[in-house]
Amino acid sequence: MAKMATREAYGQTLAALAAENENILVLDADLSGSTKSGMVKKNNPNQHFNMGIAEGNMMGVAAGLAASGNIVFASSFAMFATGRAYEQIRNSIGYPRLNVKICASHAGITVGEDGASHQTFEDISLMRGIPNMIVVCPADGVEASKAIRAVAAYDGPCYVRLGRSAVETVYDEDMDFQIGKGNVLRAGKKVAIIACGIMVEQALAAYDMLKEKGYEPTVVDMHTIKPIDEELLVSLAENHDLFVTCEEHSVIGGLGSAVAEVLGKKAPRKIAMVGMQDTFGESGKPAQLLEKYGMTAKDIVKAVEENI
Repeated sequence: MAKMATREAYGQTLAALAAENENILVLDADLSGSTKSGMVKKNNPNQHFNMGIAEGNMMGVAAGLAASGNIVFASSFAMFATGRAYEQIRNSIGYPRLNVKICASHAGITVGEDGASHQTFEDISLMRGIPNMIVVCPADGVEASKAIRAVAAYDGPCYVRLGRSAVETVYDEDMDFQIGKGNVLRAGKKVAIIACGIMVEQALAAYDMLKEKGYEPTVVDMHTIKPIDEELLVSLAENHDLFVTCEEHSVIGGLGSAVAEVLGKKAPRKIAMVGMQDTFGESGKPAQLLEKYGMTAKDIVKAVEENI
């Protein structure tokens, strides 16, 4: 199937939603061409607002519009949406539990040539630490579209993490997306690979490589990091000795930490974490950066073999 960036699916789905519901309002911090929120402006210009390079103000305006009964989508690059506007998100959106959907693109190492200043590995950690906040990281364009519709229907604040680069399509159009419910993509035993975002593609490639080596791991797309699917993780712990988490994010505070928190309390198991190892990135081609910082299928296989 054709590749698509999750930000592209976001723009297409958001445009369709805006056409369906006049109460959906879209804000962007002068990056609507890159985040793809600008697709709304073409057919529903009265529902799209360019707030300029002022992310904190954008979140404050989003809060006010949501308090007036609207469903508000606010977009920027993940670095700026979650970093520069953190206080406003926490105090003006999370605290009063307002109906704002923060949909941030250009997250992770695959921002590529933009370099360390734009490659954020802390955004999931920041957002899942805010009470009332839902945190979602879709694997491909199909799931991103389903996720956007799901968060639009959910009454409360949500953070959706989107990517810059096109990724392989993992799902068929009829996939079932439910907030807070992970999807088992391959059922196996002994080793459970828990992935989110673009790392789901890498996890599936690692599954094929591991199967050739005699392993048969379970692969889970844990698209919702908060609330994480505790029931699924605990059930997997019954017949899996090793959990390998895979994320295009710091291993501190992200998916790996969320999985460890659940297992540590309810079903202790050995855990290995594939992701950014407490370091900044650098400018480069996305594929080269994934390899340099240890976030490829080969790295997942290595993590399994070293810890099994």
